Amino acid sequence: MLKTLLKHIGQYRTAAILTPIFIMLEVVLDVLIPYVTSWLIDRGINAGDLANVYRYGALMLLMALLSLAMGILAGKYVAKASTGFAANLRRAMYRNIQRFAFSDIDKYSTSGLVTRMTTDVTNLQNAFQMILRTSIRAPFSMIFSIVMCFIISPRMSLIFLIATVVLAVVLTLVIGKVCASFSQVFLQYYVLNSSVQENVSAIRVVKAFVREDYENQKFELAARGLYNLYVKAESLMAVTHPVMNLVVYACIIAISWVGAHFVVGGTLTTGQLTSLFTYVMSIFMSLMMLSMIFVQITMSAASGKRVAEVINEVPDIVNPDPADREISNGSIDFNRVSFAYGGGSGEYALHDIDLHIKAGESIGVIGGTGSGKSSLINLVSRLYDATRGTVMVGGKNVRSLDLATLRDQVAVVLQKNVLFSGTIADNLRWGNAQATDAEMRAACHIACADEFVEQMPLGYDTRIEQGGTNVSGGQRQRLCIARALLKKPLVLVLDDSTSACDNATDATIRQRMATELPTMTRLIIAQRISSIRDCDRILVLDNGRKSGWDTHDNLLRTNAIYQEICAIQDEDAGDFDSPAGRKEVQFS
Repeated sequence: MLKTLLKHIGQYRTAAILTPIFIMLEVVLDVLIPYVTSWLIDRGINAGDLANVYRYGALMLLMALLSLAMGILAGKYVAKASTGFAANLRRAMYRNIQRFAFSDIDKYSTSGLVTRMTTDVTNLQNAFQMILRTSIRAPFSMIFSIVMCFIISPRMSLIFLIATVVLAVVLTLVIGKVCASFSQVFLQYYVLNSSVQENVSAIRVVKAFVREDYENQKFELAARGLYNLYVKAESLMAVTHPVMNLVVYACIIAISWVGAHFVVGGTLTTGQLTSLFTYVMSIFMSLMMLSMIFVQITMSAASGKRVAEVINEVPDIVNPDPADREISNGSIDFNRVSFAYGGGSGEYALHDIDLHIKAGESIGVIGGTGSGKSSLINLVSRLYDATRGTVMVGGKNVRSLDLATLRDQVAVVLQKNVLFSGTIADNLRWGNAQATDAEMRAACHIACADEFVEQMPLGYDTRIEQGGTNVSGGQRQRLCIARALLKKPLVLVLDDSTSACDNATDATIRQRMATELPTMTRLIIAQRISSIRDCDRILVLDNGRKSGWDTHDNLLRTNAIYQEICAIQDEDAGDFDSPAGRKEVQFS
């Protein structure tokens, strides 16, 4: 973990090295100032020598200005190093997430990834800043102060040395419990962020079902859990302050009482006694800062582990080396393919699928919910890898093809249609960044999107709001189809992508594709028979197995499941997935 994190300091390594150098110089100056103060008191004020007062006062002023300059430079470079370190970590995480296969994304929740890129990285940034600054300053300040105390009066130094040991023992016991509490705090952040993310993304469903009170209670439970853990941790942490104050004041009283005797006895000067008070406070403050460092490092260790986990995650699907970058045609072959989610550890979604599709064919895929339709088409563009068997595109194993080439030539319009903030033209050019206005209009014409786009006041410059909320479901589907067509792929996969369109629009889209894109292989997943009945062949899936594979007319004669689907939809427009609907239809 540590090696993974440290290598992302990168171009900010120089700033990370300069920071402790300036801090050590600042500490040296800060420690010497009280010593010079004792000279000013003893050799200037008490001796009545005004020249020494000016001399030592000027020296103290110069040292204070140099200390200020060192502190400013240290602050500048530590800010540059820590924020740069955090930026590099977020960049590395984001880039690796972009490489994730669907199976990798399944391992992490959206809220979990957001928490890692925000809260966890911020913890690491704060810890890195503290390590560079406080973890250098505190021990050096404490060591130098102890040295100066022993130089001034070895006997007096024994008082605060004993007090330091007592305080160190107490802080160690308290900090151990505080660290454990703070570790639980950041685990609770996941629960809270998950609640917020899920609620915001599904706010329309929440309102439609009037579940605001339930969601408020769920959030309150998560927030209350976080509150309780924070109160517990902070309450434990609060114990350190009165304990420290008790030890410090006891030490000051002891030094004052013993030091007064030494001053009267002539073995200690007034200036030296004053310097001792300053050094004692510096030592205890340094000890307190060290205790805070341990808390911060403990908290950030868990964050570092989670961040490193994402950075080091090796995607399940990677580009082959060497990669084949040529696909000659849109033929598709499934050779005894079986597939299970979770890297094959789960239940099989597809069983022994054997299909051979010619380039330019139109293929329909139908079946009940959970029959494996989406799983099947996800294998074509290698969003997942087959657990057993091989998937071929253009006569080549998809595992041997360059991923960018494969996904450019196999355009997929998924069930969940997503539009991004920006204009309609911006969204369409996701398919082809260099697409001309004429090409966009042609793609929209095929997808029946031109009819509503051109009626908008700004046409293709109309802005799409976040999530495409200002267009209907059917309009969103048609824009997504047009976006895929702009890639000019050899294979087009439509995963129930016209479900929100009316029958007439659905039929027009299919007719225009067949007429204007005759060489493009089309895989069409649908719940409506009308969407696939004119396909060259239709695949019927049942619980991940191939139940039928033929034309519409032949399946009507030979396949009971297909007959059942047609009967339900023709007779009462029922839902094939409805248990009641399936029971009502009887076949002889």
